[in-house]
Amino acid sequence: MVVFGQLIVGPPGAGKTTYCTGMQQLLGALKRPRTLINLDPANDDLPYDCDIDVRELVNVEDVMTELNLGPNGALVYAMEYIEVNLDWLITRIRAATAGSAVPYLFLDCPGQVELYTHNDVMTKITQQLVKALDLRLVAVHLVDSTLCVDVYRYISAVLLSLAAMMQMELPHINVLSKIDMLMDRTDDLTFGLDYYAGVADLSQLMWTLQTNRHPLSVKFKEFNRLMAEMIQDYGLVNFEPLDIQDKECALRVLSRCDTANGHIMNAEKIDDPSDPVSGVRLFQAGISDAGEYMDEYIERYEERYAARRAQEEEGDEGLAPGMDGGVHEQRPAR
Repeated sequence: MVVFGQLIVGPPGAGKTTYCTGMQQLLGALKRPRTLINLDPANDDLPYDCDIDVRELVNVEDVMTELNLGPNGALVYAMEYIEVNLDWLITRIRAATAGSAVPYLFLDCPGQVELYTHNDVMTKITQQLVKALDLRLVAVHLVDSTLCVDVYRYISAVLLSLAAMMQMELPHINVLSKIDMLMDRTDDLTFGLDYYAGVADLSQLMWTLQTNRHPLSVKFKEFNRLMAEMIQDYGLVNFEPLDIQDKECALRVLSRCDTANGHIMNAEKIDDPSDPVSGVRLFQAGISDAGEYMDEYIERYEERYAARRAQEEEGDEGLAPGMDGGVHEQRPAR
């Protein structure tokens, strides 16, 4: 049985757990099977319903106490322990997905970026899972979109995404998360959000650094130029903007992931495995929104966001102070 899934990675605060929570709700509304797996042995505060929790096998607190290690060392040890005892996880995944015709996994991973850029333990874990479960996996790398207001942080985020792509050796979707938090800071952006999502001509961004006469900008001018050229030479990184509270944004990212891991080819074979037109679905998915430019997509999102904010403000004005009786989605802690 083929299993599909998403490997959710990214630095701390990027919104990985919030993403898993939102996707769990979205797939539930779509009546699609989903199995959520906490692959972070240090995460003891899960806002979503977790089907498999790796902390039952090993957790960072016990490792720190027993081996007298710091948080980072304990996490690396715990991940290596998971790799050695991966049969434990494989057995539980098979049990959790036994009743699904087309199983779909979400693996919520730790936030320490060294696990995806330097250490090969995550690569080994995913390779063994792919082989043992016939798992079609896509890596979803989340980056906080508010980093776009700072040129240096944005370049660092792009380099991090590129390093993770090269290290993980999986189909890869890079996501600019929490773009709703960026809407109030658009004046701080040098270019439009579509520019940062597309990782277009970085020479324009480098030009803005040349106008900054800060001593560090002058000192590292050539270094910054070479980094930008390296990113452009690879030409691998672009981002999908995401507001997990916006249904269209979430569906767009889910569609990208389903195309990348091949789920789009199997989604409708549950009722009719002999469906003769299933072979054209991947092509249809590839051209479904090819005619829409990123700036047009962002513009439509901004309209929806403005309407949502206006509706929320109208609801607040209709209530007495401290008497908020409306139904609002509570965003879990990141």
